[in-house]
Amino acid sequence: MKPENETLIRFPSLSSNEAFARSVTAAFAAQMDPTLDELGDVKTAVSEAVTNAIVHAYPDRIGPVTLKLRRLEGNVLEITVKDAGCGIPDIAQARQPMFTTGGAERSGMGLTIMESFMNSLSIRSLPGRGTTVRMRKKLIGRGEAACRP
Repeated sequence: MKPENETLIRFPSLSSNEAFARSVTAAFAAQMDPTLDELGDVKTAVSEAVTNAIVHAYPDRIGPVTLKLRRLEGNVLEITVKDAGCGIPDIAQARQPMFTTGGAERSGMGLTIMESFMNSLSIRSLPGRGTTVRMRKKLIGRGEAACRP
């Protein structure tokens, strides 16, 4: 699917960059005229994906995180978060609610939240090579939402 618009941002896996990623995503999505609920869902999903990269991909060092945003035809927002960290050895296990490798302070709900707030979620990962999380959400938008019967 050919994008109507896209951007690519790379930043270090610092916890302060989670808020930056949320803000950039919200600004990019604004061109699609999302509802406040849609915008909240998208911001939460990107926050979870970026937090996972910061906490799990690079547990003992700072590494690169790439955020790619694409506006696809049909008012679909595609968000890709990629890291070059330690990878996920068992994706099926990682997708289980409450599973975490982040210790007692982590809820283990990140992937579940992403999946529930977006229309699609795919994860590719290779241990020792990194993880790519791709999410898509069809945005109805405020104009179309007001016209629904």
